[in-house]
Amino acid sequence: MPSLSGRFSRTLQRQMMVLWRDQPSQSDIEALEANVERVGLVIKLRWAIVGAIIVFSVLGVGIYTFAGQAPRLWSQMIIPAIALLLVLVYNWYYQRTYRQFGNIAMFNAGQLLLDIAVVTVLIYYSGGVYSWFDAMYYLFVLEAALILPTRREVWWVAGAAIFAYLGVLALVLLHVLPHNPMPFVTNDLQFEASYVAVRALWTVTVIFGAAMVGDLLVRSMRERTATLVEQATRDVRTGLYDRAFLRHELAVEIERAKRFRRGVSVVLADVDRFEHFNQLFGTDAGNRMIGLIGGVLRRVSGSEGSDPSLVVAARYGGEEFALIVPEEGSSANVEALPMAERLRAEVAATLDEDRSVSVSVGVASYPRDGRTAAELLSAAAAALVDAASKGGNRVVVGRPAADSE
Repeated sequence: MPSLSGRFSRTLQRQMMVLWRDQPSQSDIEALEANVERVGLVIKLRWAIVGAIIVFSVLGVGIYTFAGQAPRLWSQMIIPAIALLLVLVYNWYYQRTYRQFGNIAMFNAGQLLLDIAVVTVLIYYSGGVYSWFDAMYYLFVLEAALILPTRREVWWVAGAAIFAYLGVLALVLLHVLPHNPMPFVTNDLQFEASYVAVRALWTVTVIFGAAMVGDLLVRSMRERTATLVEQATRDVRTGLYDRAFLRHELAVEIERAKRFRRGVSVVLADVDRFEHFNQLFGTDAGNRMIGLIGGVLRRVSGSEGSDPSLVVAARYGGEEFALIVPEEGSSANVEALPMAERLRAEVAATLDEDRSVSVSVGVASYPRDGRTAAELLSAAAAALVDAASKGGNRVVVGRPAADSE
């Protein structure tokens, strides 16, 4: 029985990785690329934020110096200065390495928590309840909405900001931490519980508001982007991917198969004597049948489930359909051949009223039947023609390429 530490280690590793499968799906890859792009944008924004804080600090000290209040500040500026230096160092390091670590979700959340910790230090050393630096929390919550993959993580960041802020005010109010006096502040409101409570309530309200606005805007933007991507890559009649996407994804899967020394197969299916079907029953019946066959491919590929499927189902042409099937090992057609047989059988059993069709199916696998997307598609097409020439309603496996024998 696995130890508790072993289970915790595996759970932590799974939570840290956006991609934890050896063969990630296209949706995984797109999520990773989008995450890396957002991280790069946030790094640039952080440079702007840090620059604004530095400019504010220099000008603020200048104003206090002009007013004769600078000596009161110097003794309590050492730790905030170190905190800002830490931000500069880790932002510089992250900018240099984020493309290597862009798939680590917890790393992104960790840097936001570190930002919150630095701002909390600035708040404490700039007067606590009198500090203006709490506004930085709102920016970090909006940043979390942009960079983190799930809504739950955004609210975790908002909660961390609220906890840090309330903690500082409470520790000062209870005299656990000494209050840092600020110039031009002559009262003792930091020890007035009612004032501290109202001030904290306002900050918590704005942090929650920032989280809600950021979550709503970013979620709407992501949903709109996903809709546009779907419209650009999907066949309208069947809901399957289109030919261009299939050819692109096949090239990606071949590269992944090379990296992991695994196989990948292509299944091509063509409706037998479909022109004759249209002549007998009309194009409306033909279009309905194409839609029904699209449903068969979704079931066979597993793309009707809630989890993203590793199998890509596409409408390759007018009455041609295709599947990209990643193989678990290097052996050819272990996964694809049973799937092709199921596709053939389910299409033959599909009825539009009392009408049915059959399909000829060709299967080709990397590296047995070809080493490029074009070679695999050509081999699968040749096997499909062979199946059709033998009467249709059958599956034919491609012949090995000469250099793979």
